Amino acid sequence: MHKSEPWPRTPLIWTGVDLRRTEIACCTWLVQIGCGIWFGGNATYFLEQAGFDNKQSFNFGLGQNAVNVFGTICSCWVMQLVGRRSLYLSGLVIMLVLLLAPPNAIAYGSGTLLMLFTLTYGVTVGPVCYCLVSEMPSTRLRIKTVALARNAYNVMSIAANFLNNPILNPTAWNLRGKGGFLWVDFCLISFTRAYYRLPDPRGLSAGEMDVLFQQKVPARQFTKVKADPFRSVNAVANVCT
Repeated sequence: MHKSEPWPRTPLIWTGVDLRRTEIACCTWLVQIGCGIWFGGNATYFLEQAGFDNKQSFNFGLGQNAVNVFGTICSCWVMQLVGRRSLYLSGLVIMLVLLLAPPNAIAYGSGTLLMLFTLTYGVTVGPVCYCLVSEMPSTRLRIKTVALARNAYNVMSIAANFLNNPILNPTAWNLRGKGGFLWVDFCLISFTRAYYRLPDPRGLSAGEMDVLFQQKVPARQFTKVKADPFRSVNAVANVCT
């Protein structure tokens, strides 16, 4: 009788090639927080502090949710044309620029920037993250890696809640629009990490991903290297010319 292969143990995600894949999956999900969406996505309360009344702020918040849904739908087509890595990095750059925008004394000006920030997130980092997290782990360790990455996100979101509330609270730090300058640091770190560590799995099978990770191909070279999963394990991937 054929002996079934034992279920992979959790410590395997911390060893060898899988350690790199675990780190990429966890950090990719953490970027959803580091990009500043905790600040840019809190439109209702932010606009109340900027001068909108309760009804205007609530309507703007509903509009922001609609923009997010629209951006996510658009991402389904954009992702097929651009690729995960390029879309992810371009979204981080745009959000970084929006966070650096000087605080606007006009409430509608601040609201427009928030809408642009939300649209960018909805097209890029928001939905692309879920594709990347599920494609980075090996097939045998996918469930455990995704679960660990999501738990890392949950823990970091708790810290983000503690940080973001005093930024907007008028009885605490009361930074208002200047709070974006605080999130710029986290967004810049997120972009730097993604640029050097995040590969693009677009068009690659699970077997090809395994070969590229086993050969320790740099993240920026994934699209320039042709992997053949049907060759021997020790075969070196060929660079496309």
